[in-house]
Amino acid sequence: MATSTKTKKKAVETPIDERETFVSLQKTFADTETSVHDKLKILYQLQAADNAIEKLVQLRGELPGEVAALENEIAGFQGKIAHLKEVIEEYHNSIEANKHQIVELDGEIDKYQKQLENISNSREYDSINKELENLGLLRQIAEKNINEARYAIEDRKRDIEAITDRITIREEDLKAKQEELATIVESTAKEETELSHQREACAAQIDARTMSAYERIRASKHNHLAVVAVKNGDSCGGCLNSITPQRLIDIASGKRLVICEHCGRIIVNPE
Repeated sequence: MATSTKTKKKAVETPIDERETFVSLQKTFADTETSVHDKLKILYQLQAADNAIEKLVQLRGELPGEVAALENEIAGFQGKIAHLKEVIEEYHNSIEANKHQIVELDGEIDKYQKQLENISNSREYDSINKELENLGLLRQIAEKNINEARYAIEDRKRDIEAITDRITIREEDLKAKQEELATIVESTAKEETELSHQREACAAQIDARTMSAYERIRASKHNHLAVVAVKNGDSCGGCLNSITPQRLIDIASGKRLVICEHCGRIIVNPE
């Protein structure tokens, strides 16, 4: 007697769509080894851990942003000082170049002055005097450039001093903010670490597709709630819209995935 064997086909796993929500997962939510009840329980615990972590983060208030802003401001001031130092260096190079030019001009002037001692006619005399006049003007321009560069250097140095004073003030503010933030972080570090471990443990039990939808819903909501409980006996804990009696029964049973038709969050029975 011939026997036939049936080979069970393995389900083809489709790529995760970043636009996916809990609504689009309703048909496949139960297609895992974990029961719907346990899966909902894990999601609720995951949301609870995220809520607790967020409260700890909120204790820091505006401090992280203020610290970052001060660090950026100080970095900006330091960048300005670096730029001013480069400008000063360019002025120094300009001074050296003009000094070198003056030395060359003095050599030319000295040469023409010696030629005046052996002049044979007035035309040649006028020509040499004209050259001496031009060389003298060039020398005056070089000296003027040197003086202007020196004044500019002093101005830039005063700018650097003013910015340095501002940096000192900002660094004191930054140190105070960093110490205040460090105190808060230290006081909550143990609790935050424990909550992070709890979150990781929950996330490890959730399939990638559901986890992706959970993260997406959280990111899209102002209160970062993707999984909520029933509020006031008949309302969604996320958007506060009413829930129909039949859906309340399904939520209470914990055997079905119930999505709020208004906000798209999962509604669970906290019991």
